[in-house]
Amino acid sequence: MRILASVSPGEVRVALLHGERLEEAWVERPARPDGVGDLHRARVTALAPAMAGAFLALAGGETGFLPESEAGPVRQPITQSVQEGLVLPVRVTRAPQGGKGARVSARLTQAEQARAAAAPPGNTPILLARGPEAALRLARAHQGAEVVTDGAGLAARLRAALGAARVTYSPRPVFDEALEAEFDLVAGPEVSLPGGGRILIHPTPALVALDVDAGSAAGTRDPEAQRRVNEAAVAEAARQIRLRQLAGPILLDLAGMTQKRRATLAEPLAQALAPDRLARLLGLGPLGLFEILRQRIHPPLHEVLAGPLTPGLAALRQAVREAAARPGRRLALRAAPALMAALEALPGALAEAAEAAGQPLQLRPDPTRSWAQWTIEDASHGG
Repeated sequence: MRILASVSPGEVRVALLHGERLEEAWVERPARPDGVGDLHRARVTALAPAMAGAFLALAGGETGFLPESEAGPVRQPITQSVQEGLVLPVRVTRAPQGGKGARVSARLTQAEQARAAAAPPGNTPILLARGPEAALRLARAHQGAEVVTDGAGLAARLRAALGAARVTYSPRPVFDEALEAEFDLVAGPEVSLPGGGRILIHPTPALVALDVDAGSAAGTRDPEAQRRVNEAAVAEAARQIRLRQLAGPILLDLAGMTQKRRATLAEPLAQALAPDRLARLLGLGPLGLFEILRQRIHPPLHEVLAGPLTPGLAALRQAVREAAARPGRRLALRAAPALMAALEALPGALAEAAEAAGQPLQLRPDPTRSWAQWTIEDASHGG
């Protein structure tokens, strides 16, 4: 098992590989961390007994929710655990979602308690420590995995946490073309199945729907063709749920098949989901849909990758590659104003690209392009 961490301007992408198979994919923007694992000194702003918890003010003006089950070593009514105005250390256990603040816990480790006790006294909410980044989380979860990164700074941090022997720094990009293509697919709504067919992935605010399309197998005379497509879909659906960090209620609609025949795939689906500690198969519902519930901790990839920032950061990666291939060449990025604005709004991204390329990237807004369209050009031509 290997962990590959690709560092580029404004972004870190991390892959967990079992052989050549991508098992987990993470995309992080260090300037905008999701906050999971962060340690805060927080202040209770309001008790919410009807919700079995309390609202807390976190650093940076953010709001957190403390469930009464996480307010102390013994669960009791929230009014007996905390009071309005109380200042206490908490750890973020779930990223904000759907307009709701982060979920936090006051049940800390000894190391976290010591970190909080060493902080300067005061009643103002402050951030005491950032949570572990994806590469470190994966390395701790998979102790035997080799860790390779093309980021010198990340390599130094990982060596300090894991030991020098386990972490390799690569001066060349650690993602090859095949892995780059897989990360591109993870952002899309469709997954091809071996032997034909596909899975269509439809996230909504309430749930995620996975729809299996049998493709050419739907019209074949082979009675087992559809079953083979669905067997492949069951395995791939479980993989995609984990890869994309899909969460909440998830419905899987297989292609064709009677309710009775669908039920025979419940055990294979449960086995495929088993390595994912956050997912649980609830069963086959009355509408013939498999119902899966997956705990949400980090934002799903479709939320992280939404909008013009994702193609913008892809453009910066390409610019750095072209600058490395032809040192001294002045480059320009031509793209829609929305993409330019997204890059300018991400702290440090353009500066990191300029440092990696050896000179600033000239920006050429082009209102005729869609927000996802961009090209890297020779800056000596055009304007």
